This record gives sequence, structure tokens and C-alpha cells, in this order.
Amino acid sequence: MFDDNERLARQEAYWLIKEFGAEAPLYAAMKAEKAIEQKDFGRCARWRRILEILADTRTTKSAASKY
Repeated sequence: MFDDNERLARQEAYWLIKEFGAEAPLYAAMKAEKAIEQKDFGRCARWRRILEILADTRTTKSAASKY
């Protein structure tokens, strides 16, 4: 079971995929970088988690397409 932060990060990741497709990780990385520049490390951690979810999603889809 996911806590609220994890659930929101997953929702954001899937929305990014829907909205930006293959460019979703780039968008999330830019958001994380901007958060670092603004010294908002909590928001940066959220965007880094979204990047992890996006990477997991891409790996899962890639593995599924092989079979």
C-alpha cells in the first residue's frame, strides 16, 4: 500500500507519460533541476522519485515488448 506522497508521485508520472510521452523524463529532470536551483530540496526529492517511477515504467514496458 502506498502513502499519499507515493500515490501522488505515481499519478504525476503517469500524467507526464500521457502528456509528454518519451519526453516525460526530460521534463521531470528539468523540474528537479529547477527545484535544486531554488533550494527546495523537498520538491526536488519528489521529482527525483517521479524520475525513478518513469525509469521503472520504461524498463517494464521494454521487457514486456521483448516477449
